Amino acid sequence: MQYDTINLSVRNQIAVLELNRPDLMNALNTQMRAEILHAVKDVQSNARALVFTGKGRAFCSGQDLGDATSAARIDMERTLRDEYVPMLMAIYECEIPTISAVNGPAAGAGANLALAADVVIATESAVFLQAFTRIGLIPDAGGTYFLPRQIGLAKAMGAALFAEPVTAQQASDWGMIWEAVPDDKFETVWKDRAAHLANGPSVAYKHVKKALRSSFENDLERQLILEAKLQGECGKTHDFREGVLAFLDKRAANYEGR
Repeated sequence: MQYDTINLSVRNQIAVLELNRPDLMNALNTQMRAEILHAVKDVQSNARALVFTGKGRAFCSGQDLGDATSAARIDMERTLRDEYVPMLMAIYECEIPTISAVNGPAAGAGANLALAADVVIATESAVFLQAFTRIGLIPDAGGTYFLPRQIGLAKAMGAALFAEPVTAQQASDWGMIWEAVPDDKFETVWKDRAAHLANGPSVAYKHVKKALRSSFENDLERQLILEAKLQGECGKTHDFREGVLAFLDKRAANYEGR
């Protein structure tokens, strides 16, 4: 598939998906959502880590309200159900680790697109904005799911009701994202993080994601049983054997993702 609204590159088993509508602060339109969905599904066969970032000064400004002739004519339910749900579920269920490298403002659906990744790394100058109530809407694109789980109900409620910008440092302090990084070190940090994941034990990473997410629905006994099952699968991998041998030999492990 030829992409017009995103750039996709794969190097050293790291896929970088760059939102590429910089003149509109990478606003999401129908075409971009379809391209993201295709790219996320396609890239998992030849990469071991996936990074989302934005071209230009913004990560993503959210829904492109110019995607219809007028805001009143946008079918919100259909757009969310048919376009956002498949895209966000593909990211959430991606079998390789995902990173959002938030290079600038992330607003509305753009903020929640960022939060759909496993790890969020933001430049200190970035802000996250649940802008929805400013135009008479509720947080969507997963905002009502991700925010209460990441920062608790009180902070999530305030972020949604007041629609005030949350700085990257605040987001880090609250637990919304993994880390806020000085602007001059941002690119180096997210690339190093992506390389760490791309060179790591891929099966273990996949099972970490499953185990942590399942813990919200499981009681302790069910979670312990799930841990045992997933750990048993990890224990049969090449990377587990390699990790043990590397530990005993006092050397760096050479993980192969299998």
